[in-house]
Amino acid sequence: MAKPRRRQMAEINVVPYIDVMLVLLVIFMITAPLITQGVSVDLPEAESEPVSSEQEIAVINIDRSGNLFFTVGADTTGPLEFEELLTMVRAQKEVKPHIRFALGGDRYTEYGNVVKVFVALKKGGIENVALMTDDSALGNGKRK
Repeated sequence: MAKPRRRQMAEINVVPYIDVMLVLLVIFMITAPLITQGVSVDLPEAESEPVSSEQEIAVINIDRSGNLFFTVGADTTGPLEFEELLTMVRAQKEVKPHIRFALGGDRYTEYGNVVKVFVALKKGGIENVALMTDDSALGNGKRK
């Protein structure tokens, strides 16, 4: 009597693919919170106190060429015209009266751009405007 032959099963081994996908998932889950939202602005260096994380902060950024951007949470709007920015700031202040505003100007933007926005915010009733700085060059490595 002849021995029955074993047929090879033609299957794709998916376990290594699942392992790779899980590793990629973990990498994305770790790096996603590290990505900062908003516009890339090269802030001037200065020592400053960090802003409290309990309050919601609206950020107004001015890039090198003077373009205005408005960020609340993860939503960034821009580039904006000056009047559009002021309208959005007033609307945010009406909806959220306790919101804080931070102004970040690129270190290479014209000083007049920052002053213009700062003065307009003061005239618009925004009393507390924080200026954003970068103290990483001073050894602390934090963006404030």
